[in-house]
Amino acid sequence: MTTTTRRDGPTGHEPRAVQKALALLEAVARLGSGATAKDIAAQTGIAPATAYRLLNLLVADGYLVRIEDLSGFALGRRTRELAGAAEPVSGNPRILGELRAQLRFGIHLASFADGRIRMIDKDPDHELSGEKVLLTCPHASAIGKILLARHPESVVEATLRKVTTSTITDAADLAAELRRVAVDGVAVEVNECRLGRSAVAVPVRTADGTVTGALAAIGKTGRLPVHDRDLIDLLTAAAGQLTL
Repeated sequence: MTTTTRRDGPTGHEPRAVQKALALLEAVARLGSGATAKDIAAQTGIAPATAYRLLNLLVADGYLVRIEDLSGFALGRRTRELAGAAEPVSGNPRILGELRAQLRFGIHLASFADGRIRMIDKDPDHELSGEKVLLTCPHASAIGKILLARHPESVVEATLRKVTTSTITDAADLAAELRRVAVDGVAVEVNECRLGRSAVAVPVRTADGTVTGALAAIGKTGRLPVHDRDLIDLLTAAAGQLTL
């Protein structure tokens, strides 16, 4: 009787495939979020068909993610975990990582300084499209409403641009909205900053209660429940542990 010896080690072609996969990851890291399969293949010198097949495998295993409009790739959670494995994760990265692991929406952290929004930790698994509008039209976003609720006097000076048909552009209506945000400690947007996108944001505060930023969940309208109490409570609990 002939016995077949099982080989658990790599076959002759597998080491080469691993090398190509690692080269693809390095290319995405160099090219940045949104790198296309064509660009990645050209960067690595790997045949496009082979590159595309390996890229899909890396996405399936969580080492890469497709950006929101499916036009390119970005580094995924498992790659980031490998990169940070040598150092203990603490503080904001740990808190945000734990929150992102619980939710299927993009979790983004913003800070406020001199009346402006600065995105300081964008969810790498969820591309933040339309960021320029978010930064320049605070009245149209949940993050911006947290900022404006802290400085309601700036609404009078602001140009309330109508970004979409759902954007609040009446000063009185926006003032009423900001009063609700200040009382409830939560701001929402539904198709106001970008059609098809919704968000819920809560303030990040210092020990004395000063609002220094905002933590937001951003996702597709209809899928992200902006008034869901469990989601708001998760965001609020995480925001209470963050420092800016």
